[in-house]
Amino acid sequence: MAHKVRISDLVLRDAHQSLHATRMTTADMLPICSKLDSVGYWSLEAWGGATFDAAMRFLDEDPWERLREIRRRVKKTKLQMLLRGQNLLGYRQYADDVVERFVLASAKAGIDIFLIFDGLNDPRNCKAAIEAVLRAGKRPDANILYTLSPVHSIESYVALAQEYERMGVHAVHLEDMAGMVSPRAVHEAVRALKDAVSVPVHFHSHCTGGMADISYWEAARAGADVVDVDVASLALGTSHPPTECILASMKRTPRDTGIDMDL
Repeated sequence: MAHKVRISDLVLRDAHQSLHATRMTTADMLPICSKLDSVGYWSLEAWGGATFDAAMRFLDEDPWERLREIRRRVKKTKLQMLLRGQNLLGYRQYADDVVERFVLASAKAGIDIFLIFDGLNDPRNCKAAIEAVLRAGKRPDANILYTLSPVHSIESYVALAQEYERMGVHAVHLEDMAGMVSPRAVHEAVRALKDAVSVPVHFHSHCTGGMADISYWEAARAGADVVDVDVASLALGTSHPPTECILASMKRTPRDTGIDMDL
């Protein structure tokens, strides 16, 4: 029997990174955190990506204090961050001991799920981070950058997902970062991953190409366990599908999210 689709909410990180160059301040975020915590999301992505860089460079804020303040208000929902593998949250590769210390500090500050990726889909650049997260007693998830080209194939993504599973990740995320992959292609890729690995499969896309809402429907039909969304005011454009639309489209289907639309 099909289980309900779980929902990850990205408003505190990727939504404003995609739409507003990561300029949402901590003061913008804190008043809504307790309500976000009450909805029943699988996770709240609240840190990582460009939030660390932008907080210091443009907002004159301490990114560590942002994380600690969000954690004080979010008691029930897992907090998630996007980690660039060996690059951490910077733009160069760092030594393994720096990766280890950064992951440990992030875990202590409140991160539960570390979504780890490499820009070249090279698992060697994720190995140290995955191992550090496991040692910290937290959840490492692997993020596969997904596109279609003469040198990309479903078979290559399946092999990569299986390699990440052997490395100990708790889930595999398929990310259509350009928002240009067709719904049919998404269905085929998610189905192949579900058949190939035993860990949950997540799907993430952006609305840039106008097909993301339909792609989420197809991902759900193919068995995706979790999809990434934003509340409507921070959705669409170069951001992600609106939470409300995804909840409504799944309503009274075998994949009904069970989330209260009014809340």
